[in-house]
Amino acid sequence: MKEVIIKYKDSKTLEILKSLARYFNFTILFPKKGKDIKKEYDYFNDVPVVPGDNSIDITELKKIFTGKKLNARKLRTEGWQRQK
Repeated sequence: MKEVIIKYKDSKTLEILKSLARYFNFTILFPKKGKDIKKEYDYFNDVPVVPGDNSIDITELKKIFTGKKLNARKLRTEGWQRQK
């Protein structure tokens, strides 16, 4: 299920969101009192940054990419081209 956080200042906005929730069949959840979501993650431009899992074994990826002389510019220009 997809999730979005909406910040608003006016209480009328919440009423509009509630009516839209009934119409489009989505739910509105409120954080539990005393629980601040900002404490769970670091934020960058109001987007939570979830730390990566360091238990993942990347040795197979090292075998694939070692010695290929890849850089970000080359990946953007050659690897991410849209097929027409």
